Amino acid sequence: MHEKLIPIRQIITARNPGESEFHQAVDEVFESLGPVVARHPEVLDSAIVERICEPERQIIFRVPWVDDQGEVHINRGFRVEFNSALGPYKGGLRFHPSVYLGIVKFLGFEQIFKNALTGMPIGGGKGGSDFDPSGRSDAEIMRFCQSFMTELYRHIGEYTDVPAGDIGVGGREIGYLFGQYKRITNRYESGVLTGKGLSWGGSLVRTEATGYGAVMFAEEMLKTQGKTFEGRDVIVSGSGNVAIYAIERAQSLGAKALTASDSGGYVVDKDGIDLDLLKQIKEVERGRMSDYAERRGSSATYVAGGSVWDVPGSVALPCATQNELNGRQAKTLLENGVVAVAEGANMPCTTDAVHLFQESDVLFAPGKAANAGGVATSALEMQQNASRDSWSFEHTQDRLQEIMRGIHETCAETADEYGMPGNYVAGANISGFIKVARAMVAQGII
Repeated sequence: MHEKLIPIRQIITARNPGESEFHQAVDEVFESLGPVVARHPEVLDSAIVERICEPERQIIFRVPWVDDQGEVHINRGFRVEFNSALGPYKGGLRFHPSVYLGIVKFLGFEQIFKNALTGMPIGGGKGGSDFDPSGRSDAEIMRFCQSFMTELYRHIGEYTDVPAGDIGVGGREIGYLFGQYKRITNRYESGVLTGKGLSWGGSLVRTEATGYGAVMFAEEMLKTQGKTFEGRDVIVSGSGNVAIYAIERAQSLGAKALTASDSGGYVVDKDGIDLDLLKQIKEVERGRMSDYAERRGSSATYVAGGSVWDVPGSVALPCATQNELNGRQAKTLLENGVVAVAEGANMPCTTDAVHLFQESDVLFAPGKAANAGGVATSALEMQQNASRDSWSFEHTQDRLQEIMRGIHETCAETADEYGMPGNYVAGANISGFIKVARAMVAQGII
């Protein structure tokens, strides 16, 4: 880390105690900025770095709701509107028991640079709640979402802040949230939320976008070494939207996705994951990976607990959650011959895992680049809403492919320009930072 960034980092740590994920995200960016500070010392003027690391607005609120037995529950809601230099705040809502301010700030901070890389006019934000939707009825989830939006609605808008989904927030939750927003405001403001249903303002490809985008980015990385997905064994973690559609895209390119996982364990399917069965269990029945193994038959083995990263494969796609792949597991992947890792989730690799991959010359794509397909397609949904238009699947997918290729090109060229060829982490951090910093300078000290 550049010596002039160390005292700034110390102030951030002191002002945000106990927020380890946020500290980790800041460190990752700061470690890339040394060459920028050396070449452009003016980035330290007017406290640009400090302002980028301080959210413009942090909102915490109480969310009371009533379960099916009439018992009252209290959860905590969050929205961190981090940076609007490039456009309205944009980022998902996460409903999961692990959610606290540090998680939301790490996600929002990542979102600033991820959104900048897309080339779309969107700023960075994130939100959510420590509410756990698993095991809850549709009626309970509806009542929670309505209570959550009863506070959130006053802070969002298509020109202010545009939330979307994340872990625990899919089409069902977005529908309940949008319905309550419409009820309170008496406005059919399609652009206020993305990830909507196709019949009421949603975009084709949005469901698939994050998983597809991660594979598109990995495909571009492989091309730089004359390689493809054809015939490769792919190791995927998770079994939500990102994982399912990363599997779909990889298999469409001739790869065999061997794994999928959830909080209980993982499945290894030697014949390749059966997508139809996986979608039925996870998207329709909201079942478990153990159910997949039971119904798939002899080709599938369920492993309770354990590490999906013990399974040999040449491409790894961590698509579950933050810090799911540590240094020990990275070492195992390297020993098993992995050649490329693309983060489908937000910061799924720990710092030591990232360093191991980079030291071993593995093609490594950070989440703020490889994971950007989802928010890019959300921005395309905003475009369609603004123009009262609806695009075909093929057109939207082509736009996504174009954006992901552009992100790859930007990261690769920036890494080369700053003397770190092949370092996609540095390329993503530097290019995103410079774009946001220049906009902040142009807009004055605000």
